[in-house]
Amino acid sequence: MRNLFVRECGNYKTSYSDDMKLFGTTGAKVKALLIVAVLVLVPMIASNYWVGLLTLCAIASIGAIGLNILTGFTGQISIGVGAFLGVGGYASAILTSTYGVSFWISLPLAGLITAVIGGLFGIPSLRLKGLYLAIATLAAQIIILFVISRWTSVTGGTSGMTLSRPEIGSFALTSNTSYFYLSIIVLILTILYATNLLRTRVGRAFLAVRDRDIAAQIMGINLFQYKVMAFAISSFFVGISGALLAHYTMIVSPELYDFHVSIEYLAMVLIGGLGSVFGSILGAVFITLLPVGLSTMVDILTVYMPDLYQILSAFKEFVFGFVIILFLIFEPGGLAHIWLNMKKYFKLWPFSY
Repeated sequence: MRNLFVRECGNYKTSYSDDMKLFGTTGAKVKALLIVAVLVLVPMIASNYWVGLLTLCAIASIGAIGLNILTGFTGQISIGVGAFLGVGGYASAILTSTYGVSFWISLPLAGLITAVIGGLFGIPSLRLKGLYLAIATLAAQIIILFVISRWTSVTGGTSGMTLSRPEIGSFALTSNTSYFYLSIIVLILTILYATNLLRTRVGRAFLAVRDRDIAAQIMGINLFQYKVMAFAISSFFVGISGALLAHYTMIVSPELYDFHVSIEYLAMVLIGGLGSVFGSILGAVFITLLPVGLSTMVDILTVYMPDLYQILSAFKEFVFGFVIILFLIFEPGGLAHIWLNMKKYFKLWPFSY
């Protein structure tokens, strides 16, 4: 039993196989199993409302991890995530509603279609950096939404399209609980892929491009190949997130993927922590639940100050931007860095060194 509580102290790996293990100790495996067990039990103890919110958190986490692969791991900024979510949602909607393709086939196809389009818009990244690349991705946002809005014969234009929930045989995932489990399974697969990606040659090339692209090129890394690959891989998971969200809300419409959505996903990555898979999840949960918490606070204050309802409602937007500024100034490492500091504190406690 004592081995279950053994904590890793230092780095004493004696072989490459030990160094490549995803779970270094038995305790780490137990913690992973406990997390999975908690996720399985959550719908049994939480209300339907909270299960729905957690489902949105899981779907947002998939998209945030995809964006972090591009921005956090490779250093390529993108503010066109909303449009790529729309590509994934519309691709799945067209495949299932228009052509009658099964959801289980349209889901990966939606990711692949988004990956192709994301890779195409990633081609300028070879010549553009920083603010110029951000403007290029903003152009992608505008172009994609323009096509979606105007291609009425395929996308339905501004009216959008309606979808249905996925089915397994005769069982339809109409309840929040069943869709929560589907989203969690996809999220776990996304976490495993993103975590292992950093342990591969491609992942190390991404980090080299992020840290110093000229030095990486001198070392023999093909910048064009890996930058476009980063855009494609990132867009794949964003497309998967968009398809899951579309079938969860059962509707797709151009206004659901506007510039505000792109800012929200960028905020998830910044607040959660650049270059951190766990931080992407924390940021997605934080940004998804922040409006809920602010709305609850406004409702409570409105009881005592009913005349200030309009001001308090606008205050929610102010808090959203203010929180981002606070994190950028005081904790640029994000929630993941705060969590890491807490772990280090309890790992060293009661000692101060």
